[in-house]
Amino acid sequence: MIRFMNEELIRLLIDSFGRILLPGLTVTIPLTVIAFSFAMIIAVITAMIQFAHVKVLTQLARFYIWVVRGTPLLVQLFVVFYGLPNLGIVIDPFPAAVIVFSINEGAYCAEIMRAALESVPSGQMEAGYCVGMSYLQTMRRIVLPQAMRTAFPSLSNSLIAMVKDTSLAANITVVEMFMATRQIVAWSYQPLALYIEVGLIYLMFCTVLTKLQSIGEKKLSVYEKVGGK
Repeated sequence: MIRFMNEELIRLLIDSFGRILLPGLTVTIPLTVIAFSFAMIIAVITAMIQFAHVKVLTQLARFYIWVVRGTPLLVQLFVVFYGLPNLGIVIDPFPAAVIVFSINEGAYCAEIMRAALESVPSGQMEAGYCVGMSYLQTMRRIVLPQAMRTAFPSLSNSLIAMVKDTSLAANITVVEMFMATRQIVAWSYQPLALYIEVGLIYLMFCTVLTKLQSIGEKKLSVYEKVGGK
């Protein structure tokens, strides 16, 4: 009897692996990539506003960061997906998840970018002005590339964290890996094995990203040494 149950469980895990992995490749990863890309745009703009010390805009940027970092991501998802329809604004699950993850991650990455920008010596800005560059040109060609190298490890960690956080999108009916797993659990009644399985798939994704992060850091380290010489 125990042997029969073990065989059934093994078959279930083998069959469910593809059913869980496919939403991971078609929903979880695209959601992460799209949302993180938008988050980086938000982060860079917000960090540059604070770095420029424009009083009113800086206060707005700080307010945005304060609100987003001070409220749970799950609450933000519910406000956008379940709350906005009361105002006549209906957003499909996937776009709603992209919007919320972008705004949420943008606030955290903005602080990473702000710290990275402030770590660049002030003389770099002066050097840009001396060769006739405008503020934006100096930021784009001199300051931001240096800041991005400094921020790379922290931003990579944020990306890895976002992969795991996408599981919260299941709460607004996005059929990503965790939602797919919940659906299988609902008819198979094997929560322990299936949730461990999806956890291992998340671990697999994050391991790949961690390896890519390590490769990226090594390449940036070599670039900095060559630049220093």
